[in-house]
Amino acid sequence: MLNEVEKKELSELANSIRFREDLRKISKNRYNPFVVNGDIDADRLITFLTEYNYFINHNPKPFRRIIDRIMKL
Repeated sequence: MLNEVEKKELSELANSIRFREDLRKISKNRYNPFVVNGDIDADRLITFLTEYNYFINHNPKPFRRIIDRIMKL
């Protein structure tokens, strides 16, 4: 729970024009390394995930075939 001082501070921050402009600048310059020309590059994503798993020393689980015959979402 927030106390009154914290509530007042958040309220002032929410009404701050300067804060909103800063957030607009941040969102305008946002960069997603997996998007190329507006499309998601699956090769980049898979390469990143593979290298990240190697970095954190993640041991892959053995493949198990799904045995359900009827799968409804």
